[in-house]
Amino acid sequence: MQEEFISVWVRDPRIQKEDFWHAYMDYEICLHTNSLAFNKKSSCVRRRYSEFVWLRQKLHDNALLLAHIPELPPKNPFFSLNNARQITARMEGLRFFLEEIVRCPVLLSDSCLHLFLQSQLSVKKIEACAEGRSRYTVAEAIQSSGCRVQRFCSEEHSQEEGETDSE
Repeated sequence: MQEEFISVWVRDPRIQKEDFWHAYMDYEICLHTNSLAFNKKSSCVRRRYSEFVWLRQKLHDNALLLAHIPELPPKNPFFSLNNARQITARMEGLRFFLEEIVRCPVLLSDSCLHLFLQSQLSVKKIEACAEGRSRYTVAEAIQSSGCRVQRFCSEEHSQEEGETDSE
């Protein structure tokens, strides 16, 4: 029997322009797993830092002190969308945050986490779906979320065998 694994990557930072003055960075979050906790075994979604802040707060509220919620990389008032070192450090911090969360069975049972990791829904729609206030279930939202899984699996699957805990 194969050992259960959940692999999470945070990569491909992209600047998204809201208008002439406002822009933000978002990141691709890819998940590959054989865990029974996930119906969809591979997925990729894009999320921005503020959505991670929302997720952390939501998990904190839902876990009711039953689980330790890891910290996010700190919000840097001088964060530059053009500073590669800051972007890399943030991506590493976000990856560490997600890796810690998916190791915790209490947090892994949270619908908001699954929708955050495996659907394209906004945080508002994630909340509505998790609370049963949408026309679709959590499973339907995740299954209908299209992504470029083939590219992800072909790039990352070969790395699985060589990965260690230190990576």
